[in-house]
Amino acid sequence: MGSDANRLRKIWQGYGGKKAGKAEKDFFDSFNALFNGTEYQIRKHPKEFSNVYVGVKLSKQTLKEIYTPDEPITRHGVIPDYAIDNTITKKTIYIEVKRQDGWVEGKKRSDGRGNAHERSCKFFTPGLLNVLRKKGKLGKNVLPFWTVFQGDITRDPCRVREVTLWYEGFEDHYFFWRNSKIADPLVEHFIEKIKPLLD
Repeated sequence: MGSDANRLRKIWQGYGGKKAGKAEKDFFDSFNALFNGTEYQIRKHPKEFSNVYVGVKLSKQTLKEIYTPDEPITRHGVIPDYAIDNTITKKTIYIEVKRQDGWVEGKKRSDGRGNAHERSCKFFTPGLLNVLRKKGKLGKNVLPFWTVFQGDITRDPCRVREVTLWYEGFEDHYFFWRNSKIADPLVEHFIEKIKPLLD
């Protein structure tokens, strides 16, 4: 693991020295640069779960009690923001990047009332965990997703405590990208905490 991690660090250092500007502000560009010439790839809006709810079986009683449209439902699912694949091991982790306002200096507490962070918790549900784990091939005890938070939420004293409690025992699976002008801490977190899950 050490030499492989160092290989990625060298790629990032070489890239960061040349084109740090835009890429360090953008999650996709940062990782696309990092993975250039490696076995890793990043995909925007992976579609493998775009119809995950269509085939959910309901009981006859439930079907009687709910609305049934004339045309069958053909599109109903979940699309994560990104997926990172190891093309050799065929393992995948899914990523949500959540930008949200928050309660920080000069703002009111009510400025932290957004719910993007709460919506990201859908991946904690038992059914979606099973589906993502199976497709990502990461194993039964691994969270198959990584959530990156951006914006004032990363410094909001209430929201930071919420996220910290929600991810208790899985601290490696979230990251507060507090300064999105600098991608180095984000990339280092990936190399140290997420990449080993894909190997």
